Amino acid sequence: MTKLSVNINKLATLRNARGGNKPDLIKAAIDCENFGAQGITVHPRPDERHIRYDDVIALQKVVKTEFNIEGYPDQRYMDLVLKVRPTQATLVPDGPDVLTSNAGWDIINNHSLLSEILDELKKHDIRTSLFVDPIKKQIEAAGKVGTDRIELYTEAYASSYSSNREEAVAPYRESSQLANQIGLKVNAGHDLDLNNLKFFKQQLPYLDEVSIGHALICDAIYYGLENTVQMYRRQLEV
Repeated sequence: MTKLSVNINKLATLRNARGGNKPDLIKAAIDCENFGAQGITVHPRPDERHIRYDDVIALQKVVKTEFNIEGYPDQRYMDLVLKVRPTQATLVPDGPDVLTSNAGWDIINNHSLLSEILDELKKHDIRTSLFVDPIKKQIEAAGKVGTDRIELYTEAYASSYSSNREEAVAPYRESSQLANQIGLKVNAGHDLDLNNLKFFKQQLPYLDEVSIGHALICDAIYYGLENTVQMYRRQLEV
């Protein structure tokens, strides 16, 4: 089974636009789980433009499925993660000025940095995942650096899906096969939606989790949150 983790960053963006507590982020996370989400993902950034660090602390108290905290592993991120002890820490190479994740790690040239951070997280029994592009040498490097999982950055797949979906998915299928061969679990995320998710799931022989936020929250405007979470779940039940 491929699990659906709902990224609630965009709900925090909406709340922050007016101040106050509408929508209620904690209630939304609980609702997502009740509606069928098998995980909650957040990506706190240094400027707190959506998820705030206090939100992460509050969410830790209520999330009953898998809690996944994404972020660049600077000291503030590490302090937060080691305090909260989520199910999973997903390390991304974003700098503080990046709007949204737009590339995977160069694991080869960051081996020492990542190895040290991964060791620290594992000492605290936190599952680790590295955000990567579907590139063979980077997947192989991930297998050597000590991570439990990789998260395949799927923007390239989503962008090319409408023109040639077979060609678009091929490197991801090959990457999932390679990851499995070297003992890594496989996550995926970025621009996956109701249009392209089912085919992606069908084509990847090994896919443990997808993290979806922007598209799911946009769809919820039209379909409602409960219905939308269940619609995404159905795309994965193939």
